[in-house]
Order: sequence, then structure tokens, then C-alpha cells
Amino acid sequence: MPEDTARQRFLPTSRDEMRALGWQRADVVFVSGDAYVDHPSFAAAVLGRWLQAHGFRVAILAQPDWRSADAWRALAAPRLFYAVSAGNMDSMVNHYTAARKRRNADAYSPGGRIGLRPDRATAVYAQRCREAFKGVPVVTGGVEASLRRVAHYDYWSDRVLPSSLVSSKADLLAFGMGERTILEIARRLAAGQGVRDLRDLPGVAYLLGRSETPAENGWYGDAGAPGSVALPGYEEVAADHRQFARATRLLHAEVNPANARRLSQAHGDRLLIVNPPAVPLESAELDAVYALPFRRLPHPSYREEIPAWQTIEHSVQIMRGCFGGCSFCSITLHQGRAVQSRGEASALEEVRALAAGPGFKGYVSDLGGPTANMYGMGCTRPEVEARCRRLSCVYPKTCKLLGTSHSRLRGLMRESRAVPGVKKVHIASGIRMDLAGHDPEYLAELARHHVGGHLKVAPEHVSRGVLDRMKKPGAESFEHFARGFARASARAGLEQYLVPYFMAGHPGSGLEEMLELALYLKSHGYRPRQVQDFIPAPMDIATCMYHTGLDPHTMAPVQVAKKPSERALQRALLQYFEPANHSLVKRALERLGRRDLIGDGPQCLIPQQPPRERKPGRSRASGEEKSRGRAGYRRAGRERR
Repeated sequence: MPEDTARQRFLPTSRDEMRALGWQRADVVFVSGDAYVDHPSFAAAVLGRWLQAHGFRVAILAQPDWRSADAWRALAAPRLFYAVSAGNMDSMVNHYTAARKRRNADAYSPGGRIGLRPDRATAVYAQRCREAFKGVPVVTGGVEASLRRVAHYDYWSDRVLPSSLVSSKADLLAFGMGERTILEIARRLAAGQGVRDLRDLPGVAYLLGRSETPAENGWYGDAGAPGSVALPGYEEVAADHRQFARATRLLHAEVNPANARRLSQAHGDRLLIVNPPAVPLESAELDAVYALPFRRLPHPSYREEIPAWQTIEHSVQIMRGCFGGCSFCSITLHQGRAVQSRGEASALEEVRALAAGPGFKGYVSDLGGPTANMYGMGCTRPEVEARCRRLSCVYPKTCKLLGTSHSRLRGLMRESRAVPGVKKVHIASGIRMDLAGHDPEYLAELARHHVGGHLKVAPEHVSRGVLDRMKKPGAESFEHFARGFARASARAGLEQYLVPYFMAGHPGSGLEEMLELALYLKSHGYRPRQVQDFIPAPMDIATCMYHTGLDPHTMAPVQVAKKPSERALQRALLQYFEPANHSLVKRALERLGRRDLIGDGPQCLIPQQPPRERKPGRSRASGEEKSRGRAGYRRAGRERR
């Protein structure tokens, strides 16, 4: 079969599919907790196609039955290594809600079915690799491995766990966006090097053997050498909240590949080494990734739709990374603080391919990334950026060296909507309001052409104290943006609404702060139908605050709502208008000494007597919603991020 024809096929997922290609075995087998969708939004497809483009034979073992090693043996051992990932999400976040209850759907599985991957999937899959074929190198990666690369607090077990390298027993852990790292691993192993020879690579972590000493491992293993930072050991951070906070502070200072130092952390009688992050891809390299021959479809073996694919089927990702540095967000630790933007020609070529493809009805569902309007932005002084250790380029105020022009993005937006066959290009990714609010031309373009009636934004809270813990701008930034968006929509002759996202239970937020938010929502006419409960994801700064009750940068105490009853009261205040929340809101108001907010007065949050719960359907509130919307406000739902 001609090589070009072979590359247009899906990557093989079975022994029969490998035989059809004339293979006895693959060079690399990707074991993934997600269904195999050959689309650039799915990591296994991206990295698999990337290795394929560089001459390697790649197979995908998607959502194998982990209860035995049979699925591994059926596919045959890879020649070079296993690449293991829990999937696009941490498996515990994927499986459980903030209340630690099992979710009833998995968007990355066929039919949205649950139970197709194990809890803590990275470790389980890696162990099955070992069981199936001893001696084959195992490299873990993806979000779950990335965010558990050092000792970390695990919300679902409510304890500090060691690096995932301990439980997975993997040879290497590749963290961050993996194109550079995985290609170098494959090339070196193919050239005859052993897996221990790869320990000098940026973007990898590993455990020294019990009999190994740092000195025996040269510069990259010597925790006491210049350019190294020793984190408090696993036993220390598990026993002492202050040591955990200190480790968090040290870790987050080492995320800039230009100046990051290697980290070490003792785990009993073994030493964990975490090398500096890999350098992010340049625009031309990123363009090459998105030019790979993706089929943009789920593997044909699936008989049910993959919900996550349905969401992003007609989307185009134009950037990676985020310099926002929000304390509850993991993007910086995984994708990096430096924004990596595709070239305009590359993004437009993908839009044209979408428009020419089957099933396209004229609507690009998203032109964005982690934060859509950071496209093309970055530090204007590379020599300063190489020394910078700021956690955020926009908090507490925007760095004067940050290039914040939306001009490249505006040009891309105009050209994308001019592609033949395209009726509308939506911007559905997050919008950084403090950047967008100061560019009237961008707001005008956005409102007139790229909003389908509703625009999702994430003010998260209004209390200054809580927003400081989040490292988010004040409520005035949201209000400035809302006014600008309302004016831009009015000039375009469109009735459009903001859908604001708010969060309950974040560190720093108590009942008083949630009451402040509830009163703000009432005064501005917002009624969020769904809200985000704070989930402490591994390694986040906010997670450190939740676990320790300390701000890791100042060591100042932080109030934290840990009891389910406290978290329920906060959530109820955020949805004070729901009849089902009446008793909880009343309890919260009585606890706060604010019985004046219970009654029939215009300032009251709830009536004295619990109202009858409304049946689903259109109600009088929808008319109020519409009238509020003309002022730029919207009572709207909150989708889980």
C-alpha cells in the first residue's frame, strides 16, 4: 500500500488492522482512557499522528478492559515503548463531582457511558503494560500524569499522595504538551539508547533507583547542584501543611522553560527528579501539527457517538497556553504560560477544510483555545521574558511589556468568516475580559459577527478578597466589559446576552462573601441556573489553599469551606432564587444575622414561606430575563468548565 494512502487511514487499534498495513507490531502503542477520535483536539491522535509523520509506526489501545492484561497481549508488544495516558482529563475529575459523587456521563466515551476507564487510570494502565510485556519501557503523560508529577493533594481520598511515578512504576513521566518530548524519546530509543539515557530530556520526570545516588546521575540528577531546587520531601509535605505550601510555592516558580530549574523531591529512600519544562512549539511547528492528516472522526468501530467529539467536531484551535495564572486553573502547569499561536494561513486552511468537508452546515463552533483572545499575544521583550518568574502577566495588573493587541486576531476573524461555505464563526472559548474590554474594535467585531446570541464569560466572583485568592481582576473589569459588549451589540442591532460563570466554595469564600455575590446577582438580574463548585485539582495553588488553609506565597491563613454542609450553603446562596434552596438560604441568612433579607420586600432574597417549586417550562421569569438582557445582562445557566 502506498505510504500516502496508509497515512489517510485511522491509526490501527487491533492486530488485524496492523496486519492490513503489513505490520507485525507497532513501534509505539498509545494506551488512552479516551475513545479514539482522530481529531486535533484529542491528545492520542495528535501525538500518534506526530510520530507517524516522523516515520514511526503507531497503534492506539483506546479504553482497554483494565481488569486483565489480555487487551495488551492481543495487540502485541510495541518495539520501542508504551505511551500511557488517562485521557484528556484527570480520571478522578472525569469520574466524580465536587461532592465526590459519581458522574452519570463520560463525554470522552461512546454514548457518554461511564465505567470504561478505571479511577487513577494512568497507574492502572501502566501496571497492565508491565504485566503484559516485562521489559518494554513505559512512559506516562497527559493531564493526569502532568498534574500529579510531584507529591500532591488528592481531593477524592483527602490525603497527600506521592508522585504518580510511584504508583505507576513508569520509567519516565512526560509532562506538558508532548510533541517535542515524545518525538525525542522515540528517536533515541530507536537509535539504541536505553530508557535511562533519556533522563536529560526537558519535560520529563523520573525516580532514581534505591541504589542510585544523585552524583552517579550527573548534572540532571544532582539535587544539590547549582540550578536545582529541592522540594520538601513526600513525607514532609504529607505531615506538615506549611511544608506542603512551601513546596507549592517553589514548584510554581519553575514553570518558565527559559529559566526553570530542575526539581528534586525525596520519596522515602528514592529521589524524584523533575527536569525543566520543554520549550513550547514555535508557530511553524504548531502549524505542522495541525496539518497532520487527521480524519476528524471517531474510529469506525464505534456504534455510538462520542459527546466530546460532537462538541468540537467543527471547531478550530488557534492557540495554546495561558498567561492568566488563575490559581484554580491547571492550564499554565500543563500547556505553559507562554501563549503559542498558529499562523493565520494554517488556521484558515483548517477552516477551508471544514467548510469543504461532509456534514458541515456553515457554522464553525469555535475559533479559539484556552483563552480565545490571547491569540498572537506575548511578551514584547524576549530577553526580559527569559528572566521572568511572574505567575501571571495580567494580575495584579497587566504587565507593561505584554503585547495586548487584538489586531492579528481581528484579521483572522474577518478572513475566517469570509471563507466560502462559512455562514458564521463562533467564539465559544473563554474571553479574557480585562484584555477585551479595552479594545472597542475587537468588541465590535465580536458582537457583530461571532456571538450566537449568548457569550460565555467567567467573572467567577465579585468579592475582592475572593478574587484576589483566585488571581482574577475585580468586578469592575466584568462591568466594564459588560457595558462595552452591550454597546457593541446595540450598534450592531442585535439583542445579545452575557452568560456569566460564577463559582462557589473557592478558598477565601465564606458565607459573607457568597452573600455579597448573591446580592450582586439580584441587583444585576442574574439567575445562574447551573453553577461551578470549586474542585481542588492536583497541584493548583487554590488546591494548596484548600488543603492547608494557607496562601503559599504569603503563608497567611485562608478561610476554607470543607464540610459538605458549608459548601451546600454557599452553592444555595449562589442560586438563592431556586425554590429547592429556600431552607438552605434561610439557614445561611440566619447564621449571618441577615433576617432582613427574608420576606416580601424588594431587597429580600427569599420569601418567609418556601414557595412551591415551579414545573419545568416557560415562565414569567423569561420575560424579565429578556428585558434585563437589553441592558447587557443575562440570567443564565452555568456549565461546568
